[in-house]
Amino acid sequence: MSKFFTLTLGFLLFAGADIPGSERLRSPSLLPSARFSSEDAIDVLPDEPADQQAPQSDAQKNAKSATLQEQSKLDLIRYVSGEFAKAIRNLPAGKEGFLVYVGKPLSPELLERAVATHGAAVHTGDSAQITKLEFHDHSIAVDVNGGGRGKKHWRDHIQIGMGGTIPTAQTTTTTPQQENGPPGMQPGMGSTIFLEFNKAVPDLTPDELKQLLTPFLDFTKQRSASVHWVDTLPPETRKAIQERRPAVGMDREQVVAAIGKPEHKVRERDSEGNEIEDWIYGQPPSKTIFVRFAGDRVTSIKQYPQ
Repeated sequence: MSKFFTLTLGFLLFAGADIPGSERLRSPSLLPSARFSSEDAIDVLPDEPADQQAPQSDAQKNAKSATLQEQSKLDLIRYVSGEFAKAIRNLPAGKEGFLVYVGKPLSPELLERAVATHGAAVHTGDSAQITKLEFHDHSIAVDVNGGGRGKKHWRDHIQIGMGGTIPTAQTTTTTPQQENGPPGMQPGMGSTIFLEFNKAVPDLTPDELKQLLTPFLDFTKQRSASVHWVDTLPPETRKAIQERRPAVGMDREQVVAAIGKPEHKVRERDSEGNEIEDWIYGQPPSKTIFVRFAGDRVTSIKQYPQ
């Protein structure tokens, strides 16, 4: 019987090429090896569900906030716009200002050439004030002592209205006093520094932005814009300014001292026909603060989201 089984098995192996499934009877070493390209490779295990994947590293988390965030813009306006410094170099006048490539050494020769061509709007040793910050995709424009770009039609900016549960877009007009900016800081009479990043503007803190301006301005020995007169204010107002927050009853100058200049302004009339003005810090859906003025005083403050 055993001889018969042996002969039968040998016959099957000999003729296996013509019998479907007979390759399962062969030794693995006798089977031809299959070759697959890397593109044809098949994962041994399927991808893990998102809730079972390993936690992200700090670098991966930081990559999500690699660009300038709306809250960071608000902080830069609060803590840099309006600040005083001492000029340590001459700064050129004119709308072209001076272009700085962040991460590259400053070229004194190019700066001197710009000053020689357009004249000096700010001289070494002058007291200088940051009067405006303007954010773009790859750059930040920093106006010093009113900037060198002249009057701009801020009325053409799209603003956020307050007339309903869903913000509506509308335009706003500005008074000559608003266009002129702080006393003695007329638009077009100062200088503008353009910080060019050659990529998306990264997330910056106020101290980091000041550090980028240190080749031109020294902030270390200058008092904050609000400190010059804050000691003369009522205790409640003084405390709000020191804590960097707006408060009902403040005037416009006190709000600027507390949280800086707004990114947007909207002027309209309420249901009773009274003229009101909203100062808007931030941009929905990120954290946004609405400071409402009736006349010269703050009447309400709202924050979204709560």
